[in-house]
Amino acid sequence: MISAPIADGVIDVHAHWLPAELFHLPPGTPYGRMQDREGTLYLGDIPLSIPTRAMSDVAAILTDMRTTGVGVRVLSAPPFAFPVGGAAGAGSYVAAFNEALSGVVADAGGRLVGLGMVSLDDPAEARVQMEQLARTEGMAGIAVPPLVDGRSLDQGSLRRILTDAEDLGLSVLVHPMQLPRPEWSEHYLSNLVGNPVETATAVAALLLGGVKEQLPRLRICFVHGGGCAPGLLGRWTHGWHTRADVRRDSTRPPDEVFGELFFDTVTHDPHLLRLLSAHASEGGVVCGSDHPFDMAQNDPVRFATDHGPAAEALTTNARAFLDL
Repeated sequence: MISAPIADGVIDVHAHWLPAELFHLPPGTPYGRMQDREGTLYLGDIPLSIPTRAMSDVAAILTDMRTTGVGVRVLSAPPFAFPVGGAAGAGSYVAAFNEALSGVVADAGGRLVGLGMVSLDDPAEARVQMEQLARTEGMAGIAVPPLVDGRSLDQGSLRRILTDAEDLGLSVLVHPMQLPRPEWSEHYLSNLVGNPVETATAVAALLLGGVKEQLPRLRICFVHGGGCAPGLLGRWTHGWHTRADVRRDSTRPPDEVFGELFFDTVTHDPHLLRLLSAHASEGGVVCGSDHPFDMAQNDPVRFATDHGPAAEALTTNARAFLDL
């Protein structure tokens, strides 16, 4: 719920924060705990190539916003903090994160907005958590992964979570988890290839699964420019028109529904951002940064406005996504 006024300026809908006391990550995490090694943050034995303090230091976040011209930053957990392990005790971690984030947002004078976390393997518990978020000042919605237990947004727990998010008026940010696969084990391909593929899978599941048709009031945003989705939209639409199994669960072609979704501007490629802008609606592109990761768009407002919508449109679109 956001009833208090927020600061002016471009809104960055995609940035991450995690307090140091939650670096141990939720029970059953597949990655190993986060840890500091001489000031650098590691995920298990994997270096994240950022200073440890960058993940949890709110002052550093606000300084970066001033430097890059971001008026408001929307904070969510880093994706490896999503409780996907299915182990007991995840609810306590979720509650601790949501409470900590709401406190940070409350103290930021309208410059920060929060997207909370939910128990992904327990939709009933997630509903209770979302009801609490809907009553918490400064918390606009939730962040979720594109896959849980091998199923995407059109099935299982994620499908029910989206239903409850629409019912409660919460915004949903979908962030890939960089899931490991043998063919992506070298050259950081789990991120460079895996993240865009995970996101495209989720967009396709949402469009072809008829989710947006069934949940017309759902405000949902896909990061990293929708991953591979803008380049595949024509293929999906062709398949929808030519194959009965592709259109089995939807009544409208993907290129028609695509314009009802939100996408951030973290594409690292002006040509891709222009393609995304051509496919999305005028109100569907929002500014993102992916701060503080090394794969972030380091000058997010300039990149977005140089190659995508103007600052005023970005702000208006983000306010629509966040229901401000």
